[in-house]
This record gives sequence, C-alpha cells and structure tokens, in this order.
Amino acid sequence: MRNWSGHVEFGSTQLLSPTSVTELQQMVARGPRVRALGTGHSFNDIADTSGAHVSVGGLPQDIEIHDDVAWLPAGMRYGTAARILDNAGWAVHNMASLGHISIGGTVATGTHGSGDRNPTLSASVVGLELVTASGDMRLIRLDSEPDALNASVVSLGCVGVVTRVAVRIEPAFTMRQYVFDDVPLDSVLDDFDDLFSSAYSVSYFTTWSPTEMGQVWMKQRVDREQPWSTPDWMGGHLATEKRHPLPGHDAVHCTEQLGEPGPWHERLPHFRLDFTPSSGDELQTEYLVPRANAVAALRDVAAHAPEIHALLHVSEIRTMCADDLWLSGAYGRDTVGIHFTWRKTDAVLPLLPVIDTLLAGHGGRPHWGKLFEATGPLGDRYPRFADFARVVEESDPAGKFRNRFIDALLDGM
Repeated sequence: MRNWSGHVEFGSTQLLSPTSVTELQQMVARGPRVRALGTGHSFNDIADTSGAHVSVGGLPQDIEIHDDVAWLPAGMRYGTAARILDNAGWAVHNMASLGHISIGGTVATGTHGSGDRNPTLSASVVGLELVTASGDMRLIRLDSEPDALNASVVSLGCVGVVTRVAVRIEPAFTMRQYVFDDVPLDSVLDDFDDLFSSAYSVSYFTTWSPTEMGQVWMKQRVDREQPWSTPDWMGGHLATEKRHPLPGHDAVHCTEQLGEPGPWHERLPHFRLDFTPSSGDELQTEYLVPRANAVAALRDVAAHAPEIHALLHVSEIRTMCADDLWLSGAYGRDTVGIHFTWRKTDAVLPLLPVIDTLLAGHGGRPHWGKLFEATGPLGDRYPRFADFARVVEESDPAGKFRNRFIDALLDGM
C-alpha cells in the first residue's frame, strides 16, 4: 500500500477493516503494533506502522446531532459529512481546501481552513470516542476533561484509534466566492492585514516567480458581507472567468466562483467533492508561523524564490486564529499557513532543511501531515509538548500506536 501521492510505501503487514466497534476493539487489543489509516493523504510516514493498519471506514456511518454538536464517523470524508449536515440545516465553521480527507485524519494532524476569525478544523472538536491500546472504549469530552481533550485531538494517532468525533455546528449558511488575478506579492506583504481580513476566508496563491503575479481567492458569507463590486483591488483585478489555483489549468473541477451564491460546503473548499484534485503527482510542505511574524517570514521565503519556483507547482498563504490544542500549529497564537505544493521530484528534499531553518527562526511549526525535515527538536516549538509526551506514555506504555515517525518525535524532545 502507498499513500495518496504514491511516494510513501507503507510497511504494514495487513490492513484490517472492522465493521463494528466491538470487532475493532478486539483487533486493537490483540495487535502488538496498530496504526489507524484514513485516506492516506499525509505526505510523510506519520501514518505508517510495522504492524497492522486498521481502517474505521467500515464502521457505522451514522451522524448524530444533539443541539449544536454533531457526532461524525472518523472514517467519513469531511466533504461527505458536510453534505449530510447541510441537508439537515447545519454547517461546520470551516473546511480545508479539499473535502476528500477523512475526518479522523483531518483532526489528528491539525489540518485547517482559512479565515482571520476561524480556528483550525480540529479546534471545533468537543469530544472524541476512541479505542485505547488495551481495546477499551474511551469517551473524552471538553466539558469534563479539557486537558485530556486538548492533548488528544491533534494526537498524531498516538492515544488510540478514534471512531467518532464530536464537533460544534451552526446553522447552515450561504457563501459566494471571487478570484482576483495578477495581485503582486508586494501588495500582499504591504497590506497583509487588510487583505486577509477582507472576507470570511481568504487565500493567496503564488508560484514565487518574479514574472508571475498571484491570485487572491475571497470567500464571503452572504449573511455578513456585501457582494464585491470593485474591479481593481490590491494591485490586481477581478477575474471574469472561473480560475484554477495552478496557472493554465482547467477550472472545471474547482468550486463555483464569480460571486455566485451557494452552500457553504460548495464554496469553502477550492475543489469539488466529486473530483479528486491532481493525480497525486506532487509533494506538499506547510509551515504554521505566528501571525505577528508572517510578513517577515514571507519576505525571507521570497529571498529563496528562484530555487523554490524551480521545484514548485504553487504556494498558498492562509490565516487562522489561535486554539488550545497542545500539538496544533495554531496553539496559543493567531497563525499564518505557508504551504508549498512541490513537483514530485527528489530535488525537493535538499530544500526541506533550508525551509525549516528559515521558518523555524520565525516560530514556524511544520504541518504534521506534510513533508518536512526538522533541523532541531520539534518539541521545543510546542509549549505543552512535554505534557503531550506524558499523556502518550500513560495511555500507550507499550508503544502499540507508535512508529518510526513518532519515536523520532518523542525521543528527540
């Protein structure tokens, strides 16, 4: 088996697919090494194991809604859950750029959407149901065990196999989306706060080419923001045709633009759920840097633009507000994500420690599910890391859920 992009070959001995929670408990209890596997969208070996992979995609797929909380199956794709919630009149506050990733994997790696006032997707979690290393069921709720939940949401799969996730929901809302072409990076850096506070969710795409301008993708909530009417903005101009984030690519599979109103789950992602973006012929890296350091960090990245551009498909810049999750990239600080979608080539690898050194100097934390090479102990970048390591040791003393990635992380603290 391989991951989504095909460049990581898993070392597991088998893939287990239980159809009931009881069956899952038995599988976990008797396995010396077990690791949950979602949609395989991670670009490093965080999901690998030398033992058995277990998928929760075959467990019951019912969604339960209680007041403003929805219990979602961990193996369900985020976009699928969004459609079901919308049909019931509900929404989650944000979505990632694609809805194809499993809910469990999205939450465990701290995956996020965008928006100055929007926290990460993981930050909406108020409860977890999981199978522990002993095979027992455990329910962790924010209202009764806040520290336990904050340690276990972005858990990297270390505390158990999550079967269901409880998230805050709100009434469904309508959105519209605009794209602006030819926005210079200098305009973004000079007016960073104005740009990213201009709508509910904002992304800036660039190839770091000195001759190519970037795109701004603006996503508005119809109930809070007026339709955009100015043709020129931030040095760029309003697109009059549908766009793709990659220059020259067909936009047919992107979510609707041009200000056309539609459901929240069909505007917040960049790509439609009925299409899998790209062929997987790519690598991805992302760093989460403090909002206060973002402009300086981006200027430093720009100093390496020639070597980055030569290996890059596209780069995306997004914002998110602080959360309380111990291993979240946004823990304790408003945050900016600097994302790189690379060409699938080994030539990217020597650049990874350069980027880590560069962005770690600005407080950057690598996205857990992306490709990176840390140049120092990652635990130093998380104030509650020692507490997290203690929780892992107490919940899984035999290391059933550990692997090479986790061993290097915990042993290097």
